Amino acid sequence: MVNALSSTRADANQIAPEDLAAHDWYRFVLSFPPHLVREYLDRFGIDHRSRVLDPFCGTGTTLVECKKRGVPSVGVEANPLAHFASAVKVDWSPDPAELARHARSVALAAYDQLMAQGIDDDPILPRPCPSTALRRLPDELAALLLADSISPLPLHKTLVLLDTLRSRAREEFNGHERLALARALVNSISNLHFGPEVGVGPAKADAPVISTWLNGVCKMARDLEHVQTGPPAPSEVHYSDSRRICEALEPGSVDAVITSPPYPNEKDYTRTTRLESVLLGFISSKEELRSVKKTLVRSNTRGVYRDDTDDGCLGVDSEVAQIADLIEARRIEMGKTSGFERQYARVTRLYFGGMARHLAEMRPILRSGAQLAYVVGDQASYLRVMIRTGRLLADIAASLGYKVVGLELFRTRLATATREQLREEVLVLRWPGSRATRLPIRPPSLVQYRSKKTPLAPFQESTQVDLAPFYPLTSITGSVI
Repeated sequence: MVNALSSTRADANQIAPEDLAAHDWYRFVLSFPPHLVREYLDRFGIDHRSRVLDPFCGTGTTLVECKKRGVPSVGVEANPLAHFASAVKVDWSPDPAELARHARSVALAAYDQLMAQGIDDDPILPRPCPSTALRRLPDELAALLLADSISPLPLHKTLVLLDTLRSRAREEFNGHERLALARALVNSISNLHFGPEVGVGPAKADAPVISTWLNGVCKMARDLEHVQTGPPAPSEVHYSDSRRICEALEPGSVDAVITSPPYPNEKDYTRTTRLESVLLGFISSKEELRSVKKTLVRSNTRGVYRDDTDDGCLGVDSEVAQIADLIEARRIEMGKTSGFERQYARVTRLYFGGMARHLAEMRPILRSGAQLAYVVGDQASYLRVMIRTGRLLADIAASLGYKVVGLELFRTRLATATREQLREEVLVLRWPGSRATRLPIRPPSLVQYRSKKTPLAPFQESTQVDLAPFYPLTSITGSVI
């Protein structure tokens, strides 16, 4: 049976105006909404005595919503910019008035420096480019950015503001002020646009930088005045690989999981955050970028490496392998020969193998009876072969000892390539915990399944787990069987 959530309308993924405080300090375009977190907190019966984990916390939606409700929470994130954003968004300790006052002093100093160079941050009428030499990024840093992602004059003003922030830094405000700049860069200073892929739009000859940044910091200060009145709740964010989560969290410490991992598609999440990651100093070379990508679940062909081994976690006869084989067969039939297209089949195996590693690693840190909600989406990015992500992850979770509670429709979205309606679903699991200490921390090298009639034995060769009570099985082409 497929359950449906209460909000499957077109705006189901939109953030409501009343939820903006702290959430909109910085958000991924594809972030899931706070109301979805609330729904599962209520359904799972989570309160201040519980601890909630988001192992793919991104920019902190689950953590912020938990903190607003007085629920202890912990997040894990391997993208350094996203980890930084999450950590700042749950830091509600700064004095709001002092934060705004300090930001104004920084803004005034940066503005005076620009005016001395003959540059007005926000001119009423367009002006010719100033005669002063504009500052640029070193070639190594510029090479990391999407071409023309920021125009020369806005970049110069941004670099002046960054220097002023460094010279006048106060530790208690530094994170919030830098995050406000990250948001301003993406939303208004740069030439980037998201639809939902990151791309470069028409070049802006100029854009206000200091005033936009200051308005963002003042908005943070107003939000802090509001959220600081709520119940206190601890929240922490670990910079770590979710496939090695046992290294970050203690055993038996988590009551619930609410998260949205990456989907198997061609979205490179490090490109989404590239501009602000480089300008704020989180990535400064191709080697550092490669190191970051290696800590992420493989979900796109730009993050696949020769020494990756997660694909070995799945058996050659698994349904994932069948789908990968179908993708490869279609690639050959269509005569697709680019380097990225040749990786489609492998990245499919790597993605589900990496998720198997993650789910296996989760087991020791979950308390008995822990409840989990994974927001995932079907994909057809690889030569239009349908990948039913939720159902495949349910199969893998069941093979690792989780109880599959349901697969619930969150919303549908239109596929760019096929114009089909793709499902975004919430995979709901429960960890029984009865044999937690006897199950392997790593997933089996050959993921196999059990029937309801056989005892729990993840490695035993047996029939596929019977998931009929939860949702209809589909073929690898997407048709219901």
